[in-house]
Amino acid sequence: MLFRFRDFGCIQDEILGLRWSPADFAAEIVKRAAVLAAAEVKPRSTVAIAHSGTALFFADLFAAWVLDCAAACLDPILTPNEIQNLVEFVRPSAILVGESSISAPKSVPILNLARAQPSTARIPDSVGNADAPALILFTSGTTGHPKGVVLSFRSVLERIALNRAAMGADCRLKSLITLPTSFGHGLIGNALTPLMSGGDIILHPLGVSLARELGRIIDRYRIGFLSSVPAFWRMALKFSNGPSGGTLARVHVGSAPMSADLWSRIVEWSRADVLNCYGITELANWVAGASARIDGIAEGLVGRAWGGEVAVKDARGLIGRVGEGELIVKSPSAMSGYLRRPDLTARVLADGWYHTGDSGRIDERGCVTLTGRIKDEINRAGFKVQPAEIEALLETHAAISEACVFGLPDRASGEIVAAAVVPKAGKDIGIKDLRRWCEKRLRRDAIPERWFIVDKLERNARGKINREAVRQCLAEDLR
Repeated sequence: MLFRFRDFGCIQDEILGLRWSPADFAAEIVKRAAVLAAAEVKPRSTVAIAHSGTALFFADLFAAWVLDCAAACLDPILTPNEIQNLVEFVRPSAILVGESSISAPKSVPILNLARAQPSTARIPDSVGNADAPALILFTSGTTGHPKGVVLSFRSVLERIALNRAAMGADCRLKSLITLPTSFGHGLIGNALTPLMSGGDIILHPLGVSLARELGRIIDRYRIGFLSSVPAFWRMALKFSNGPSGGTLARVHVGSAPMSADLWSRIVEWSRADVLNCYGITELANWVAGASARIDGIAEGLVGRAWGGEVAVKDARGLIGRVGEGELIVKSPSAMSGYLRRPDLTARVLADGWYHTGDSGRIDERGCVTLTGRIKDEINRAGFKVQPAEIEALLETHAAISEACVFGLPDRASGEIVAAAVVPKAGKDIGIKDLRRWCEKRLRRDAIPERWFIVDKLERNARGKINREAVRQCLAEDLR
């Protein structure tokens, strides 16, 4: 028995104006499962879900799961060409949509399960095959070769159980969903962990409107837990007053590096325990988390592992529990692999270890500190520069809101360090002053040689700064 609907919390959807008890939710799932079965969707096939963020999404998701189908979650903000590319790659038995229509191959049925009126059916108590694929989540490749992470039911449920163990009773607090449900952080960490642990979830329109009213919304719905990304918090801290009701107990921040300064400001605003979390889609969301109250606040600190094992692989290929190198993880929540990409799977999964591509260090207490992405590393005449370290420093500057550091080709050095910075509102930034400021705080080889003052930085759909898109855009300006 994998899960029981009667153990779930309630879903309150302020977008659609409805509230489902666990029994209501189960009834909605059964209706949808009956429609899928009537459309000849077979167990172990794949169903694409092309809508997100409402109670209807969760009903469609569990309807697919009731039939032992995998759900390929498509971000509804993708362009028609991107949707088409993913559908052709996934080859689903059906595409589930909300009120918005999509274009897809004529051979694939497009179903709006909320509008269907199937015959009554027995409410299922659980799904059965733990090792069957449950989710396909896309991390890149919507316009080229898709990179779809396949997570089994076992992986998802193991991660939720590990999250529950790390969070304790906090996982049953009333939770505000602040992220799209088409991604691992928003779906597994922010929504499924509390919902399947008996906590209520509140669905609210996302984006700037949520950030502007965050404090008021927390007080209105007596929110105890939420999880989001640094970009969301930058908006919330700028526009919203903090909550005053005293209900917010726990905040998770992840999916992108968070500076110590931003971490401290979220603590002050929320008056909650704020955790800097390290999550990876290939490991079904969170891997570790550092509590401001227990572990303290420090650049890159993400704390101890939430289940499984974390180690470092050094330049010689040796694996150690303490030291510096590439972070590798053994976890019961690891993915089965990348959909139809055994080549990519073999690169990151070996001997039970998932190779993260992140560089970091582990101390004697088992605490992990992230220092950067290996693929983002800048090689300046043999001197290795980690962009994340420089970004964290730049964001402590009184006039800088955000920074993105990247490498640019250079004939003499191979690469030079470049930085794009967004000024805080009403602040002017002079490049000469920035250089002098950096000279007092950075080793010479790490000081950016090329500077760009910009209004905003390119982001991906999860709100994370897209370093490559920023680099390509600004490199065009140099030509």
